[in-house]
Amino acid sequence: MAEPVSEDGKPQSMARFWVVFGGQAFSLFGSRLVQFTLVWWLTQESGSASVLALASIMALLPQVLVGPFAGSLVDRWSRRMVLIVSDGMIALAIVFLALLYAWGVVEIWHVYALMLFRSLLGAFQWPAFQASTSMMVPKEQLSRVAGFNQSLQGLVSILAPPLGALLFEVLPIEYILAIDVATAFLAISPLLLIAIPQPPRAPDAEGGWRSVLEDMREGMRFVWDWKGLRIIMGMSMIINLVINPGFSLLPLVVADHFGGGAIELAYLQSAGGIGMILGGLLLGVWGGFKNRVVTAFSALIVGGLFIVLFGFAPRSKLLVAVAAFFLFPTTHSMANGTFFAAMHAAIPPVMQGRVFNLLMSFRAAMAPLGL
Repeated sequence: MAEPVSEDGKPQSMARFWVVFGGQAFSLFGSRLVQFTLVWWLTQESGSASVLALASIMALLPQVLVGPFAGSLVDRWSRRMVLIVSDGMIALAIVFLALLYAWGVVEIWHVYALMLFRSLLGAFQWPAFQASTSMMVPKEQLSRVAGFNQSLQGLVSILAPPLGALLFEVLPIEYILAIDVATAFLAISPLLLIAIPQPPRAPDAEGGWRSVLEDMREGMRFVWDWKGLRIIMGMSMIINLVINPGFSLLPLVVADHFGGGAIELAYLQSAGGIGMILGGLLLGVWGGFKNRVVTAFSALIVGGLFIVLFGFAPRSKLLVAVAAFFLFPTTHSMANGTFFAAMHAAIPPVMQGRVFNLLMSFRAAMAPLGL
């Protein structure tokens, strides 16, 4: 029996989406846990800002160079298969790094290589899931789903850092990496059973497909012709240029400025996670102002004030920094959720992969400049 659909042609029941969402949530948790562990390992091994900066560049470079092409390919390929292959290959890479740790031969460049490879696959995985969301969720539910997605990001940010700090003290790193492999399996399993709707291809894409470069140019024209999307992209680029260096070097800020360790870093990141949950829940329950632009810009302006507060926190006032790190993500998640809901609703599903990846690529390109 065919599943009932809503007025916009999407399934009325969101049960399948929530199952897929749950699998991706487990994968996100494993990724954040391993990310915290590896970043703190780099901090202890080197104590160098340049090492952490280079690690951030390795994690961003594929998004900048490959992202625009990846988005075009995601719009052509089965988004379900993109998610399965991406999660599976990331898991294999984690297994390889875990073996290097177990054999005692791991070096800093091995971690760089993993970050580079993981980011490369993420350039396919992220737009595939974003584009899948708009095909599985009724339009009237997109704002709430975006809000709950921001809450998930916050929940993971709460749980992963303290658990990562604890496991870092009591377990060999290869055991922590094994958790990421297990969560990748949990992400893949529902995708083996649940179909993700594919948007119809453009008529001129049937048979002899247009080149990937032409698809990418089409995505760029779409972004450029939509004034509101240009503004969103420009703001995102500026925010990433200004804020990303502080977040990338946060372990050194904790160690050198506040004189803390892994636990203090976990406090900060968990406070940010709680803020993300609060902001996401507010958006998910409330839905924001009728005018999404008012919701997003109000949240961004208030969030900027909290970032300034964090930057001026004295050495002896870690609690001030923790409070600011809680309040900024509260507003930031509301702005992010609102922007994504607007884009999911307005961008044609057949173009979402390339448009989302173009936005991600331009935003990511700013981070190395800030570093």
